[in-house]
Amino acid sequence: MKSSQYSRNSAIVSFLVSICLGCVAMTSTIQAAEPKPRARDLGIPFEGTPGPLNAITDVKGVEVGHTTLIRGEGKLVVGKGPVRTGVTAILPRGKNSPDPVFAGWFSLNGNGEMTGTTWIEESGLLEGPVMITNTHSVGVVRDAVVEWLVKRDPNISWSLPVVAETWDGYLNDLNGFHVKKKHAFAALDTAKAGAVAEGNVGGGTGMRTHRFKGGIGTSSRKLVKEEGGYTVGVLVQSNYGKRQYLRVAGVPVGKEITDLMPTAGKVAKVDDDGGDGSIIIVVATDAPLLPHQLKRVVKRAAMGLARNGSVAENTSGDIFLAFSTANRAAGNRKDVTDVKMLPNDRISPLFAATVQATEEAIINAMIAAETMTGINGNTVYAIPHDHLRQVLKKYNRLNAP
Repeated sequence: MKSSQYSRNSAIVSFLVSICLGCVAMTSTIQAAEPKPRARDLGIPFEGTPGPLNAITDVKGVEVGHTTLIRGEGKLVVGKGPVRTGVTAILPRGKNSPDPVFAGWFSLNGNGEMTGTTWIEESGLLEGPVMITNTHSVGVVRDAVVEWLVKRDPNISWSLPVVAETWDGYLNDLNGFHVKKKHAFAALDTAKAGAVAEGNVGGGTGMRTHRFKGGIGTSSRKLVKEEGGYTVGVLVQSNYGKRQYLRVAGVPVGKEITDLMPTAGKVAKVDDDGGDGSIIIVVATDAPLLPHQLKRVVKRAAMGLARNGSVAENTSGDIFLAFSTANRAAGNRKDVTDVKMLPNDRISPLFAATVQATEEAIINAMIAAETMTGINGNTVYAIPHDHLRQVLKKYNRLNAP
């Protein structure tokens, strides 16, 4: 009887411990969901007026979803991990609207990939979501988008999805092919309007920027009524740049903060390869622009990128896409369609908004990102917020947060 009583008590204790551990796990999840600081919260000054969310989702109808994959630690075992990667989905009119949008794209430096762009160049139309993932998962994500679209509309007879990438092989088991169709489906199905998660999320999970931790960032600009009152939103997957070139609000931060460089772990030491990474930039607007105008707009993203220190080096894949949610009949396949077009003489404020939002989106990615350790113990450090504020103050470039 005593043995039986002891067994029952042990079982009860084990059960209670499991409940407590579950509570701890739940608390951790809730804390991870709390909003992260953004660049303006630190007092970093930027030009222009952001929208209410300061995000690409300030453009009405745009939805964003992420699937983030983080598991394992220690020595790289290809096919098992550690895993530090994911998928990000951007839906121009939301997941419940199949209507195409006018679009244009631009390659500042082509050491990268964005599928579906030859048809955008030819037709001027983006006919589905924009997906961003790691370099070796482009194919599976592309296939997943086709399947996702067909499930929603079995009458679809062809699709040329847009899938872009940047390389996360310093932290992630890139050749383990951990991104599966189900992860792309999840990013699409959970896409929503509202605030956008930044930093170590989605396709940006394992990315780095100017040798600090990078990832997903977003920002927006709202034009004044006299300029049309239009909104421009930008989302970036940032994974580029040498440290010495980094500038924040015009300040040479990379020359001031020279420590906290990526460190190779002791498990199977592989030095930082010194590559200059890539960046994917997606620009959304509600301004009534035609495809050739959107190409003009998206080229200006390069100027926002340059403000932060990019020189678009040989190994960098800097590929940009812009779309307009105006002209809902853009994809009409049968009838003659009337479309609206903003005069070219009124387009310059949109150029400025694109430059400004791109600059801020990249810094937002860095501010939200957290230090991450991945394969073989390789570590990429977050930019230190307090030190950054000290440097900006030194150059009289710090606002009161």
